[in-house]
Amino acid sequence: MSTTSKAKQMIKSVVEIPQKLIDFTTNGISRIFSPSDDDYPKSGVQPYEGDTARHKEH
Repeated sequence: MSTTSKAKQMIKSVVEIPQKLIDFTTNGISRIFSPSDDDYPKSGVQPYEGDTARHKEH
């Protein structure tokens, strides 16, 4: 590899790294603040039907 091609590659990487970082950051921000894409059923509130607490006898 010649010196000029190494220099061109370094300049290219210096330009690409901030672009990749900005793309990564903006993609994350857009996912956080975009409308929800959850596909949950509209079932409403469900009552809890678990076990009742057992009291210890003293």
